Amino acid sequence: MIEIKNIKKAFNGKQVLDGISGKFQNSDTSLIIGGSGTGKSVLLKCIVGLVQPDEGSILYDGRDFWNGDADTKRDIRREIGMLFQGSALFDSKNVEENVMFPLEMLTAMSKEEKRDRVNFCLQRVGLEGASKRMPSEISGGMQKRVGIARAIVMNPKYLFCDEPNSGLDPLTAIKIDDLIAEITDEYKITTIVVTHDMNSVMGIGEYIMFLYKGRKLWEGTSDNITETKIPELQEFLFANKLLKDIKDEEDKRNAMEN
Repeated sequence: MIEIKNIKKAFNGKQVLDGISGKFQNSDTSLIIGGSGTGKSVLLKCIVGLVQPDEGSILYDGRDFWNGDADTKRDIRREIGMLFQGSALFDSKNVEENVMFPLEMLTAMSKEEKRDRVNFCLQRVGLEGASKRMPSEISGGMQKRVGIARAIVMNPKYLFCDEPNSGLDPLTAIKIDDLIAEITDEYKITTIVVTHDMNSVMGIGEYIMFLYKGRKLWEGTSDNITETKIPELQEFLFANKLLKDIKDEEDKRNAMEN
């Protein structure tokens, strides 16, 4: 479990995060949602250790990351897997080399052990024939799968995904969501996803935190989010549903034209 307590962060005098607390349970796919500029990405960076909060604490199974010693921080970082927005693959490395990169940097495994682990992860994400292909030779959805394979290659206890569906068509996005949820449950990982994708919210949101202007206005699940009476959340849901409907119509029109 990851617990965040009273997280505050300001930049140049502007309060970006204002006392955010919450619990992200093991084996759950947890979502952080909100409009642009609400603090989602900053909160994620605070949790993974890229930005230090001004106040508050972040506990990984009871271990205090920011107030812990160097050994505690190192141990926690080794237990984190990260799927970056846009996949962030190395263009000069093939699929196998991209997935193997964390093993090369952080382990003393033999070459054969590394290759076996990479092949296992690629098989788990459905890419068992793509190890020698370059990122430029595979689709956006396949690149996301490579990113997931790299994120889990170190067998992490905690998985973070930043806008995993950006740039993907709706069907591929749903497949990526399902894969993230399956891996979370299968390996008992604590997973946090930053997203504005309504399919993700309704499909895999076992715990959802809604941010608005740097504050947590609501938390709950996909089962009760549509029952909310909070105007800011209602507006967010309506706007995203409208954008989704427009995009779906565009996709249908493009498919008919092609």
